[in-house]
Amino acid sequence: MSRIVHLALKVDDLEKTTEFYEKVFGFREVETSKTRDHLSRHLTDGEMDFTLIKYDDGTQSAESKASGEGPCIHHFAIEVEDLRQSASELAKYGCDIISDPGVIPIKFRAPGGTVAELVPVGRYKKPPPAR
Repeated sequence: MSRIVHLALKVDDLEKTTEFYEKVFGFREVETSKTRDHLSRHLTDGEMDFTLIKYDDGTQSAESKASGEGPCIHHFAIEVEDLRQSASELAKYGCDIISDPGVIPIKFRAPGGTVAELVPVGRYKKPPPAR
């Protein structure tokens, strides 16, 4: 069975937003990395990958614009056993593929207009418990 394993927010202040989720809700930082035109800060509650995305100023990529201009829920990830088979199902439903060809995860606009992505099993591993 597929499951939601990741939620990403597009934010305008990475540091302030990180501090908020850490101090108020107890999330902890797992990793921060630069990917194409944005910084991704991965936080966790011990179960789910919760990512804060800060796009570079002036970027015009399809991914940066996919969910709108301002801060918002950017996308969520669905873990699937077979990426190729699931991607072919997207086409049957007329989903627009947002990510560049061959890029994993596969970002798409689902019926209804929301942005999601397909990821292989294990992409978002549970971090070890906090000590």
